[in-house]
Amino acid sequence: MNYRHSFHAGNFADLVKHALVLWLLERRQAAGPVTVLDTHAGAGVYDLTGDAARSKEAEAGIARLMAAADRPPLIEALAREVGRLNPHGGAGLYPGSPLLISARLRPADRYIGFELNPPVLDLLQQALEPFPRAAARGGDGYDQARAEAAHARGAFVLIDPPFERPDDYLRAADTGAAIARADPRATVAIWTPLKDLETFDGFLRRLDQAGVKRALVAEARLRPLANPMKMNGCAVVVINPPAGAGAAAAEVCGWVAGRLGEAGARAEVWMTGEGAAA
Repeated sequence: MNYRHSFHAGNFADLVKHALVLWLLERRQAAGPVTVLDTHAGAGVYDLTGDAARSKEAEAGIARLMAAADRPPLIEALAREVGRLNPHGGAGLYPGSPLLISARLRPADRYIGFELNPPVLDLLQQALEPFPRAAARGGDGYDQARAEAAHARGAFVLIDPPFERPDDYLRAADTGAAIARADPRATVAIWTPLKDLETFDGFLRRLDQAGVKRALVAEARLRPLANPMKMNGCAVVVINPPAGAGAAAAEVCGWVAGRLGEAGARAEVWMTGEGAAA
């Protein structure tokens, strides 16, 4: 599956991911200074009249969110950030995780976004110029995040690959598990598409084999997982989730599935190793 950030910017999966990232960042900051490591940062900000306009996914995602009148608090928090980027209304521009996070950094916090694609790295560097505590680095984000996490105790790590490579599921699981093993205080959030249960179950098994016995799984299914050629939903798997993460995930995933989903849409929030809702 090819998941280019620019093509899918502002779609339902971005809403799930970014609303949860904002909440997780707030909780980590409440515990003290935090370093955020973003393995696949992308361009930082997206013009929704470009690639995303061709996919029309933003129309079914952020455009509907901004027009909704019943936004719960965590969805409202994302809407405020999008509104700040679009002071004249609408959602012509959409902030990726680098911009969302960097805008909330305090003097003792820092953000490092990794990007492998040189032209996209140039865009990321431009997007981060207004934020002195944020930096963009080129190279393999999996390897660089592991190396950087060794020097940033208690890091918040976001793993959000484009799933262009056949080993992205394996490397995402292995990288998240390695960081958590090396530093039990680190929080790792891994985003994945949901196409079919077999692929997702394989990803969760890989996490388990790599030593992650308990993690929060937040799923937003917009339709039954019947067609493996479509992105039927998305999931965020949080290793070492802070207290309250289950309720936060239920609020976000429940709203997205309920408001943007088709027949058979649903949200699932549970802990691995338990088989029960979180």
